Amino acid sequence: MTQRKSDLTGKVVVITGANAGIGREASWKLARLGATVVMAARNQSKGDAALKYVRERGRSDRVELLKLDLGSLDSVDAFADAVLERHDRLDVLVNNAGAVLSRFTVTTDGFEATFGVNHLGHVHLTDRLLDRLRASAPARIVNTASVAHRLGTMRWSDLEHRVGYNGTVAYNQSKLANILFTMEGAKRWAKDGITVNCLHPGAVRSGFGGADDTTGAERFMVMLGTPFMIPARWGARPIVYLAASPEVEECTGGYWVGGYVPGVWRHKPSKEASDPAAAARLWDVSAAMLAEKGRGGGA
Repeated sequence: MTQRKSDLTGKVVVITGANAGIGREASWKLARLGATVVMAARNQSKGDAALKYVRERGRSDRVELLKLDLGSLDSVDAFADAVLERHDRLDVLVNNAGAVLSRFTVTTDGFEATFGVNHLGHVHLTDRLLDRLRASAPARIVNTASVAHRLGTMRWSDLEHRVGYNGTVAYNQSKLANILFTMEGAKRWAKDGITVNCLHPGAVRSGFGGADDTTGAERFMVMLGTPFMIPARWGARPIVYLAASPEVEECTGGYWVGGYVPGVWRHKPSKEASDPAAAARLWDVSAAMLAEKGRGGGA
């Protein structure tokens, strides 16, 4: 990877999951490149601490915090309304937040939480902000996926895993969904001047998969792998690269990977993640699920 100087002066970036981990690290790096960064966080106190951290590290006061719970469509709407009211442009949307949950849990709207937060919440958020991205084109959407998608498959008859729930299986499917959403979005929004890419940040040492969310096998695997994981500041590299680098300003529909070695590389995702029929099907199914809750239709 060779990289020309990135300059985000005058640009507005929204990033979810910004209170910790790679989202927080990416936030200050993007702020230091000149962007106005809108950090989204579910927990207000953690978000406030992250805001202070990002402003200090990013050496910028062009950073703000808005509350967002991707497990509530009302919260997504309120967040989107606030972004649209405060900013007359939006250049980059980073759909980064995610969760792995050992126990079957439902969102405020009744969706299984892993699918609801990792996929449907971001689909609705993107839909709400899409017109502003179009108006600000050229614009970028960056979706945080995972190499775990390679172990995932779309359980079309039970996307919410209401039968035989397994946290790891549900998570793997949600990361596959992130890539399929990226591929279909890249096809649909190319005419609008919007690029859409996704990434695997590497195995990152952060608060992801913490004791509040995982038990049993999932918790054991997180603890077992922690000593071998990379720091969050390294894991943030693909987000910053895809959000800011001139090298990828015209690239779309890509799956990019970071890790131990400095750099970001484009990889080929799994066979199912590359299936255009699956991507189109997921798009339609997701739209129908959101429509049942009175949302969607704009994308």
